[in-house]
Amino acid sequence: MGYMTSRVLTVGFDLDMTLIDSRPGIRACYQALSVRTGTFIDADLAVTRLGPPLAEELVNWFPAEEVPAMADVYREMYPTHAIAPTPAMAGAREAIEAVRAAGGRAIVVTAKYEPNAKLHLSHLGIDADAVIGDLWAERKAEALREYDAGVYVGDHTGDVRGARTAGALSVAVATGPCDAAELRAAGADVVLKDLLEFPSWLATRH
Repeated sequence: MGYMTSRVLTVGFDLDMTLIDSRPGIRACYQALSVRTGTFIDADLAVTRLGPPLAEELVNWFPAEEVPAMADVYREMYPTHAIAPTPAMAGAREAIEAVRAAGGRAIVVTAKYEPNAKLHLSHLGIDADAVIGDLWAERKAEALREYDAGVYVGDHTGDVRGARTAGALSVAVATGPCDAAELRAAGADVVLKDLLEFPSWLATRH
């Protein structure tokens, strides 16, 4: 694999449902947006399909022409409602520490609005070498290529597509909306139950 010969091992991680369990915070933010706008949003349903960009969810609840404005309101409300209730996923800190212990860099590449992604990580004391937001699926390859990431870890078939587009090894964790079979079918090179399995997998690779 290319990353074995590159100077520095760089591992990219997705954020929502990979490093953080963002369901409680996002649920709270959708509920607050619903109250503020007087528009019904099924927050429990919305948090079962995390991963794609915010606009792809909002279009289920608002007329298409209102979505950009509603996305701005949501992002502005997000720090107040979503940061505090959101815990790290099991093994998140250990996974990043394992990359560092191997002499590597850990970056976060997410579809989430970048300032809010950074707020989550600083709140949880997770220290990434770089955080790149607003990239989804194949577009994640832009950041993965820029940072020469040899591995990308995510929970969604969109993350698998991003890794493959970048020519990175796709490591999938079955902790989000896509199960192991779906992740394998999308072309994941490695499927782990969760990030707790990541350090021992990395040790066998590096």
